Amino acid sequence: MLPVSRLIALLSVLFATFAVAPGPASAEPVRVAEFLADCPFSHRLPDDPIVFPGLPGASHMHSFFGSRVTNAHTQLADLQRGATNCNPAVDKSSYWVPTLYRDGAPVEPAIITFYYLGEGVRDDIVARTQPLPLGLRIVAGNARATGPDDTTISRWSCLHAGHVPPSKDFVNCPSGTMLESYLDFPQCWNGRDLDSADHKSHMAYPVGLQCPSSHPVPVPKLRQVIRYPVTGDPSRLRLASGGGFTMHGDFFNAWPVEEMERRVRDCIRPVIKCGADGRPS
Repeated sequence: MLPVSRLIALLSVLFATFAVAPGPASAEPVRVAEFLADCPFSHRLPDDPIVFPGLPGASHMHSFFGSRVTNAHTQLADLQRGATNCNPAVDKSSYWVPTLYRDGAPVEPAIITFYYLGEGVRDDIVARTQPLPLGLRIVAGNARATGPDDTTISRWSCLHAGHVPPSKDFVNCPSGTMLESYLDFPQCWNGRDLDSADHKSHMAYPVGLQCPSSHPVPVPKLRQVIRYPVTGDPSRLRLASGGGFTMHGDFFNAWPVEEMERRVRDCIRPVIKCGADGRPS
C-alpha cells in the first residue's frame, strides 16, 4: 500500500493534468458604431448607371468596386444576381469613383474599404438609426467642381505620414507611403425616395448633430477610404473628372435586407465595432 504522502502527490499530479483551466473573461466590445466591407477594384468603364442610366460611354471613366457586373444598364436585380468581390460576399452593392491617372496612365487603388458608421449625430439619433433601404442610390462629392472650396467633401492624405496635412486637393506623399482619399456620404434620408432628379436631394448631411426635418430618417454613414499606390509630385495626377477636388463617389445599395438590418441592430445602434462579418471584432 502506498504511503499517504505518496498517494497525495499522485493525486495532485492527476488533478493538475485533467483540471480544466478557466476560460478567458469575455472581452468588452469596442465601443465604435461600425461595420465594413472590403471591396477591391473590379473593372473600369466610362459608364454611370445613376447619373447616365442606359447610356454606355456617356460618362468620364469610372473605377468600379464590389459588383462585377455594373455598367450603364445596371438595375437592382442585376446586382442581386451578379457576382461580387466584396468581403463579405453578401454585399452585392456597387461602388464607383472617377479613375485616377498618373502621367496619363490609370492607377487603381491597392486598398479599398467602405465603412458603415454611426457618428456625426447625437447618441439618441444613433440609437434609432434605420437600415439603408434596398436599392438606395447615393452620390457624394462634386464632379463638376472648378476648385476646392467650403463645399468640398472629399479629403486627401498620406498613409502613415501624418506630418503631411490633409487637403481638399492631391497631396505630395513621401516614398514608402500611399495616397489616401476619404469621402463621407450623407446619412439623413427623406424616407421616401431611393433616388432623385439630381441624385442628391433625397439625402442630406446632419446639421447640428441631427438630421434636418426634411430628411428625418438617420441611416448609417458610408465612409469611402481608398488608398492608391502613388507618391510624389501631385501635379502628375488627375482624376477622370478633373482635379483632386472633384473626387466623388457613387453607391448603389444591394445589401440583402436582413443582413443590413442585422448589422444596424447589432453594430450601429448599440455602438459596437463589427468586422466584415457583422460580428464584434
